[in-house]
Amino acid sequence: MTAATVLLVGLGRWGEKHLRVLRELETDLWVADPIEARRAWAVRQGIPPERVVADYARVLPHVAAVDVVTPADTHRPIAEAALVAGRGCFVEKPIAGTVADARRLGEIARERRRVLQVGHIFRFHPVTATLRTALQAGRIGHVRFATGRFSGFKRPRTDVGVTHTDAIHYFDLFAHLFARPATRVSALQRDYLGRGLDDMSVTLVEYGDIDAIVEANYFVPGTHRECMIVGDAGSLVADFGRGTVTLHAGEHVRRNGGWDATSTTTEELAVEGQEPLRVELTAFLEACAGRGPNPVPADEALHALEIVEAAARGARSGRSVGLSEIASARPRPF
Repeated sequence: MTAATVLLVGLGRWGEKHLRVLRELETDLWVADPIEARRAWAVRQGIPPERVVADYARVLPHVAAVDVVTPADTHRPIAEAALVAGRGCFVEKPIAGTVADARRLGEIARERRRVLQVGHIFRFHPVTATLRTALQAGRIGHVRFATGRFSGFKRPRTDVGVTHTDAIHYFDLFAHLFARPATRVSALQRDYLGRGLDDMSVTLVEYGDIDAIVEANYFVPGTHRECMIVGDAGSLVADFGRGTVTLHAGEHVRRNGGWDATSTTTEELAVEGQEPLRVELTAFLEACAGRGPNPVPADEALHALEIVEAAARGARSGRSVGLSEIASARPRPF
């Protein structure tokens, strides 16, 4: 048995994409889903019927790794079962439905010394690689602030709100790009559809001296997956949907007792790379086989979820929430 023997749990819209990529990577694949129609779909895709099951637990002895692509509130029990069984585990973001569940999964992964990688896919996008290279080269000088927008007219998720499922992409991305954790969060959240889950949110996240404003909702026309990073010498404008990064060089210069805005060049930066999901799952399989590091460990995914929790508290109370307030609830190590 090798790390290429994989159980995919969950055959929803995103699970379908995982199935395609895992087959392209030539894994020895099993699939599990409690819904009969989804299992029948998997058989039509060419998965042998004997490897398509309703109960993921009965397959755990036969695989070396588990890929969890299910609603967020099911992540903890499935991932915990996989880790306790000694299997490496990939969990789609968010790592869990609650901060407490995320912390528990991290503890189990450390205790069992197993890979627990979380699916923050923006880290693997070629746009992100281009942004990181430009930032490390100082192309826009000192970073002042950033904005992120993840929105579009679509069906709302029923397990978690829009901050949990969409804004979290940028919470993690900015921590990754700026190489620093969030320190304070303020948020506005609305439940226009009356479901008990936020469907519009605007979140201000402070990463030390860098402010980031993240917008997410299910209502505006189109599909928006953009971010902008503004420095004292220019700005980087990125579109994850189109796969583009534009560098706008320019700065404010003090002259004659006032400020002038000087703009010099606009440059389209090269964006090259493979499909993000393929890169992400390849990294997981390599980590399970001991051939590479875990690129998104539980502690980093936990931090993104702590930002979500801080945003929820801030929206309810109308105040800014320090991340230390959320982290202080972590159980102390023995």
